[in-house]
Amino acid sequence: MMVLGVDGGGTSCRAALATAQSQIIGRAKAGPANIRTDLDGARENIMAAVHQAFADAGQDPAGIPDTPIVLGMAGANIAIYATKLLARLPFRHCRIETDVLIALEGAIGAGDGAIGILGTGSHYLARQSGQARYLGGWGLAVGDQGSGARIGRDLLEETLLAHDGIAPRSPLVEAVLAAHHDDPQEIVEFTKTAQPRDFGTFAPMVFDHLDRGDPTAARIVNRAIAAVEVSLDALGLANATPRCLLGGLATLIGPRLSAKHRERLVPPLQDALGGAVSMAARLFGLDRSLSDGKQGLIQP
Repeated sequence: MMVLGVDGGGTSCRAALATAQSQIIGRAKAGPANIRTDLDGARENIMAAVHQAFADAGQDPAGIPDTPIVLGMAGANIAIYATKLLARLPFRHCRIETDVLIALEGAIGAGDGAIGILGTGSHYLARQSGQARYLGGWGLAVGDQGSGARIGRDLLEETLLAHDGIAPRSPLVEAVLAAHHDDPQEIVEFTKTAQPRDFGTFAPMVFDHLDRGDPTAARIVNRAIAAVEVSLDALGLANATPRCLLGGLATLIGPRLSAKHRERLVPPLQDALGGAVSMAARLFGLDRSLSDGKQGLIQP
């Protein structure tokens, strides 16, 4: 028997085919898979990654519908999107969870602990005595503080404020303006159709200029650090509870946190995709009955 794990986020979708003992035998990666912002595109990329994982393992794709799967999806914290995705997938034995839950499973296993995911978006999850508490994950328009998308959005806002003489100019601001032909209207037009991942492409520029002492970069990053710290505080964790920062910004934000937060961080056991595989093996292993068929989003 084999199982599938999928980690679907705003930037990419990863899939792994594994044995019932969680040994991964095939991996693949496809395009973005946030089910709230693009359900049909997410479904297409999920299936592309799954087919490629089967090919990587040298397995017959005819077995895909019968292979139990756990999907951890960005956007699944809004349950209606998980329900809609479930109806569009071909798997007979399927569990859809949030991408945050599989990340927690990967980082600390099935026990107590907490994670903060700092990627295109931001999301937090703590589990204590079997009870889970989610924070964030509400999307760029009203949330995602401390994320790559929010940092990029803040940079564009700071650039327009500087152009109007409201905020001071800096080399970072000048670089953004130059990239848009010194035309603020180009920036505004970009924001009309930009997805969170598009805003996130500006985050590396912010950190590059931060290392050069740019004051605009410092304001933006300090704002992100404050958002991460207040979110970690809000989880109400005991000091001994293990916690991890994950995602593309974890190594950039983590070392800049205050000492009390830095000293409580631990390295993750494995990544979110490994968490999805481990969960699939636990839920659908050889000693599990698969007679119930499809399962939707089940909050822990």
